[in-house]
Amino acid sequence: MNIQFYKYQGAGNDFILVDNRKNGVNHHNPAWIAQICDRRFGVGGDGMMFLQDKEGYDFEMIYYNADGQPSSMCGNGGRCIVAFAKYLGIIDSETKFQAVDGEHYAKISAEGDWVSLQMIDVAQINRDGEAYVLNTGSPHYVKLVEDLKHKNVYQEGHAIRNNATYRKKGININFVEPMAEGYFVRTFERGVEDETYACGTGVTAVALAMAQHNQQSGHITTPVKVLGGDLNIRFDYDGERFTNIFLEGPAKLVFEGKIGPLTP
Repeated sequence: MNIQFYKYQGAGNDFILVDNRKNGVNHHNPAWIAQICDRRFGVGGDGMMFLQDKEGYDFEMIYYNADGQPSSMCGNGGRCIVAFAKYLGIIDSETKFQAVDGEHYAKISAEGDWVSLQMIDVAQINRDGEAYVLNTGSPHYVKLVEDLKHKNVYQEGHAIRNNATYRKKGININFVEPMAEGYFVRTFERGVEDETYACGTGVTAVALAMAQHNQQSGHITTPVKVLGGDLNIRFDYDGERFTNIFLEGPAKLVFEGKIGPLTP
């Protein structure tokens, strides 16, 4: 059976999306998803999503990492599936949908290519040496560095993600360097097991960690540059809890096609 798919990208974070409201696709098949996400033998993507019906919501987001395994929340994936829902005519300018970490609210521009996605509240940031560790829907490690442009993100990120502390459950590794306005961020993502062009929950984690690091409070807006473009994070922080967190940025349809069955 051939399956219709749509390829989206949000700041270079790219995803394969399928409208599965009729539940015609049994997606509990890690090998099949991993092959489709493969950049040489499949469509290629940082992950794959299925949009499904969910009572009480506009839709449900089912997300798999590029390795074919179910994932925790993906921020840029969430923004892309909102754009996809608008493309399908499910929503107009606002939506409420269900994801693995709970309910999310989002707004999308009239043109359908700029999405503001509300993330979960965050009440705790831990420390691992000089690094910050927190969960913004997915677990993240945030480390301030210098000369990030030339850092070997794969080598250092892979080493931290697979050390004794994080090997079992995995963690996403974010390296951060201050810019004139905001921050430059590069991320090694678990599940992809490589550096990606952007990570939505990652830049969100960076913005929150840097607010605590700089002893900021109130309503904060943090622009972030990633390899795939520019994102923005805005939130409220009272010194203890981060609320009204929004991840904002582009979400664009790249192309569409049909996927064939799994091949040996």
